[in-house]
Amino acid sequence: MATSLTPPGQGAAPSGGLKPAGTLYRGREGMWSWVMHRISGVLIFFFLFVHVLDTATVRISPEVYDAVIAQYKNPVMGLGELGLVGAVVFHALNGIRIMLVDFWSKGTVHHRKMFWGVVGLWFALMIPFAVRHLMHVFGE
Repeated sequence: MATSLTPPGQGAAPSGGLKPAGTLYRGREGMWSWVMHRISGVLIFFFLFVHVLDTATVRISPEVYDAVIAQYKNPVMGLGELGLVGAVVFHALNGIRIMLVDFWSKGTVHHRKMFWGVVGLWFALMIPFAVRHLMHVFGE
């Protein structure tokens, strides 16, 4: 995405250069955290919606419920479960980071470090889980 500069005569940055027009947000850690938090939240919402619907089939008939659940026992859904766990773990860790930014007096100063901490912790938690889960999905 190209950035435009303000036309001559409409102001200059304190350093003497031209200041960018429009938003000053350039897509650093804060923006990516915001985007990933929203995407993970939407994915979790859709899972919960489907989960409530498929669980509701038990009221129709236990056989219908068993048939629906049997449809979920395939490798594609196993990968979906991995994605769901990844979304939940990221959403939870990033939610803690957001609370620290909001309620800790130095949270805004350290928000980038905390973002990378969330990413590192997410990988540290997800890699062992993914290995074990994928062994279960594609293994015996």
